[in-house]
Amino acid sequence: MAASDDAATEPVTENLAGRRDELAAQIAQHNARYFEHDEPEISDAAFDALIRELRTLVDEHPELDDWELPIYHPGGSPSATFAPVIHLVPMLSLDNAFSRDELFAWGERLDRVIVGTTFVAEPKMDGLAISLLYRDGRLAIGATRGDGVTGEDVTANVATISGLPTRLRGSSLPGVLEVRGEIYMPTTSFEELNRRQAEAEARLFANPRNAAAGSLRQKDSSVTASRDLALFCYQLGAKEGGPRLRTHTETLSWMRELGFPVNPLIDQHDDLESVYGFCHSMEEQRHTLGYEIDGVVVKVDDLAQRDELGFTSRAPRWAIAYKFPPEEKTTKLLGIMVSIGRTGRATPFAQLEPVFVGGSTVGLATLHNEDEVARRDLRVGDTVVVRKAGDVIPEVTGPVLAERKKGRRRWKFPTKCPVCSRPLVRLDGEANHYCVNVDCPAQRVQRIVHFASRGAMDIEGLGEERVAQFVEAGLLDDAGDIYGLTAAQLVPLERIAEVSAQNLIDAIAASTSRGLARVLVGLNIRNVGPTAAKALARALGNLERIEHATPEELTAIEGVGPILVQSIQRFFTIDENRRIVDKLRRAEVGLEGPPPAVPLDTGGVSLVGLTFVLTGGMEAFTRESAQAAIEARGAKVTATVSKKTSFVVVGENPGLKFAKAEQLGVAILDEAGFTQVLHEGARPPEKPVKQAKKQAKKREGAEDG
Repeated sequence: MAASDDAATEPVTENLAGRRDELAAQIAQHNARYFEHDEPEISDAAFDALIRELRTLVDEHPELDDWELPIYHPGGSPSATFAPVIHLVPMLSLDNAFSRDELFAWGERLDRVIVGTTFVAEPKMDGLAISLLYRDGRLAIGATRGDGVTGEDVTANVATISGLPTRLRGSSLPGVLEVRGEIYMPTTSFEELNRRQAEAEARLFANPRNAAAGSLRQKDSSVTASRDLALFCYQLGAKEGGPRLRTHTETLSWMRELGFPVNPLIDQHDDLESVYGFCHSMEEQRHTLGYEIDGVVVKVDDLAQRDELGFTSRAPRWAIAYKFPPEEKTTKLLGIMVSIGRTGRATPFAQLEPVFVGGSTVGLATLHNEDEVARRDLRVGDTVVVRKAGDVIPEVTGPVLAERKKGRRRWKFPTKCPVCSRPLVRLDGEANHYCVNVDCPAQRVQRIVHFASRGAMDIEGLGEERVAQFVEAGLLDDAGDIYGLTAAQLVPLERIAEVSAQNLIDAIAASTSRGLARVLVGLNIRNVGPTAAKALARALGNLERIEHATPEELTAIEGVGPILVQSIQRFFTIDENRRIVDKLRRAEVGLEGPPPAVPLDTGGVSLVGLTFVLTGGMEAFTRESAQAAIEARGAKVTATVSKKTSFVVVGENPGLKFAKAEQLGVAILDEAGFTQVLHEGARPPEKPVKQAKKQAKKREGAEDG
């Protein structure tokens, strides 16, 4: 019976694993577009929905949890253009609240751990997070968030920002001080920058956030200096020395004394009702402040209470971001067009009569697919409602039916590709249409752009405009041709000087050493996102083994199910894909995975079949070394405590996982007990019911005696 039950649930698990990988790939892609390229493709609301779905999935199915999922690593990958910087304290993301009820639900969770607190509420800047490291009072490093652990060294650029202290005021300064802040561009400066861009016939920036991010990531710091960036600081990271601080309010006051710019609108509140009133006030003022905000950050003021609350694996429990609801305006739907992506997917989008909403002028909006257009009953000529929450990508929610004129026809999805005129086909079981012509110029451009993107091969300077230019000039047919480009071929093209041509060739050469996982992402194998790519690279070691692996070899890799196997094997049956791989081999692009880890000495101890959860800090182990020791003995480490968890390892300052373990009756190990299990092994702990029965029998035996 047990075997048949397992067989019945296996396809469900594989489908869920496939959905996990699909969500992880989408989130990683959108993280890269937002944090690395400053060109987001979807709205904040749509991105938040993806994050929520993935979090819910791994919370309900802990066996699918994975530390490499993007929910545990907010932000984007650091660019190879700048030197990497490891933050002394990781820059985590915040959980979100989208309503009064969700804000108060967060407060109720706090009440279970702490009693009585005050709050600090501050406008949530829509800018670029920055970490500033000072040593003995002098600015040493300015680094972007990056992936939360490793950022980009932009010290020279940060130092040009007016108002940022390069030397701190006062005496008895800390030996080490890490300060967090947000770099932004005032709205008047943004408008002036776009005016200059227009005069120079250069690309306009979509919004102030993109302009700030693009300005900070300049190789030439004089360009950054000309962009009129500003800064607000709001939090400390690491601190060695200096005064003892008891509250966040004290911290902000001390930061002002040191010379840091702190937002004067930050305010202290006695309860969440007052906080909610502040959120409502900020929402009403959001377009009159002179800078863009998209919500309010709410924090527990007392630092000792923060320590008691601790962190989840992805965010502090003592803070939350209240996100403003979307703004809405009406405008005319002038037309519905279709764009073609790198996979051939045909996506309808709305051409709108320009309307100012959410802090910027909107003229285009995605419509997702044929079913969404039909569901919203959108017809060309309609007055439509456009919604935007300070995002780059707006949403058309529906028509104003009272203003619809009779005789307007329903929109029909085109039958031919707008670029190559080949058929558009809707696949069975899917909501999307696809251009079936693999040689479609639109697909070709987007596939090459994806290969060169930061999430893949990270080739600086090879964006969509450049790729389209090179394809049109006959220099690129596919991603493999990138490595045959020469500076001599590029210089005769428009808007390419010798220096920029050589910089691009150097960036292409640097990308050859990115490693197998990045290549797999860049090749655009369906369902192979960053998590799956790393697993394949680690397990099989090189691209040739992946290409010729049997289904049995592939499914033996954790997280790889039948759907992923089909995608991989189908990819290598297509002649064009094999030609691209051959070009990469001839160009000596690195197609090897990471070297196999040196086996840990387990002393012959096996923990196969056990599942561990780690919480709190230990003296003899980092989280990584503890996880490595567990996995070397055949056990698993997950991020969530459930009834299936074998042991919860508890160090100093544990989080709520400790309480959850006690609640569920899961066995708990301190550091000494954990070390003993590693050296001597352990049987799966008995369930609380079995333990209770055993204890009852012992008591009965004692009484009989």
